[in-house]
Amino acid sequence: MIPQDTHLQIGSLLFEGLDQIDLTGPFEVLSRIPNSTYRIYAKTAEPVRDLKGLRLTPDATLADAPQLDVLHVPGGFGQEALMEDDEVLGWIRQQAAGARSIFSVCTGALLCGAAGLLRGRRATTHWASFHLLPFFGAIPVNERVVVDGNWVFAAGVTAGIDGALRLAAELRGDEAAQAIQLHMVYAPEPPFNSGTPETAPAVILEQARQSVRGITAQREKTARRVAASLGIDVPAAGGNELTRGDKQD
Repeated sequence: MIPQDTHLQIGSLLFEGLDQIDLTGPFEVLSRIPNSTYRIYAKTAEPVRDLKGLRLTPDATLADAPQLDVLHVPGGFGQEALMEDDEVLGWIRQQAAGARSIFSVCTGALLCGAAGLLRGRRATTHWASFHLLPFFGAIPVNERVVVDGNWVFAAGVTAGIDGALRLAAELRGDEAAQAIQLHMVYAPEPPFNSGTPETAPAVILEQARQSVRGITAQREKTARRVAASLGIDVPAAGGNELTRGDKQD
């Protein structure tokens, strides 16, 4: 836990086509961490739209960001366009090098991997991209939230809230995180047990896989290029891929 009198600079990456709840779910937690400043950073100061059209506006550009104590990297379909973006990947590397904590949500893990930061690190991501983690040298762990040193990974979408609460506890202690959870009235009681590939009905899972088949295939192509640039050996196409339903020790 960091001393309470130490002010924290917390920042999230914003980009076109992200999944807004990867950003706004953790925002509800991170913005309430005591003695901290939370801001959102993007390549330009212009508003962007999330993958469903919600308009979001950054506080400042990447170039104007101070050294952050907490770096938050969300995901979403728009992540794919940044996988070989030197400016964004360089910013992630620079900020991660000086940060106290790095927090990845969903396919934000793939951006961190493209920045070369996941070698030998235990990590998770959205179930549809879970099999791509080894392309970046990561060790896939089939859990909703995974902590590896000063890194926190959330599996996807709403898991970002859980990961952010875990991070808040690491930074300010359990009581601070519990107070934030209470303020948010975060006590989920979903009407269905369909939130993971392991629990969803088979027909629903297959429909979901079909709906993301195109972006998943594109992500794999990009991941293979990135792996080659990082000097990481990966299975041949059509090989034994990991799925989020496979347990990893």
